[in-house]
Amino acid sequence: MTESDSVRIDVIGASQAGELLTVRRAAFVTEAQLYNDPNIPALTQSLDELIVDLESDDVVTLGAWEGHRLIGSIRVGLEGDKATIGRLAVVPDLQGQGIGTQLLFAVLGYLPESTREVWVFTGQNSKHNISMYNKAGYDYQFDQVNGDLTYAYLRKVLESGAIVDDDADVNAVRGDN
Repeated sequence: MTESDSVRIDVIGASQAGELLTVRRAAFVTEAQLYNDPNIPALTQSLDELIVDLESDDVVTLGAWEGHRLIGSIRVGLEGDKATIGRLAVVPDLQGQGIGTQLLFAVLGYLPESTREVWVFTGQNSKHNISMYNKAGYDYQFDQVNGDLTYAYLRKVLESGAIVDDDADVNAVRGDN
């Protein structure tokens, strides 16, 4: 894939849940290998659970398509003036080509105008992911242990699309995920 290739980004519906589940599982295998844990949530979510998630009013899930092929996805949960990104996934054969970054920026256009901050979390040892989020304007806030995994939490504060405040309450997201 080259920069001139067209990637279409749009909302994923429940009718595309099977294809989304396949993309996520393929993409998260490398994370499972990094942490030596095949039971990470992205790999254990059932199709029925995914459909419920896709139909939730408090969740926006976008997909990236190359032609008819779903090649990536991003999920954002909405709660008041906060959005939490998770499950950013790109098919293994196209990782490292900017699709995840495109999704990361595209999702901002689907957030309610009242959204003031966007949080993202990833495994503490996922250095590539953390670097991508930093380049997209997300600042490291804290680590949180959840079972055998330690997640790094990063935040981007918004006001009319600009970063404005780094003093918001970090405790507001602890334990939400």
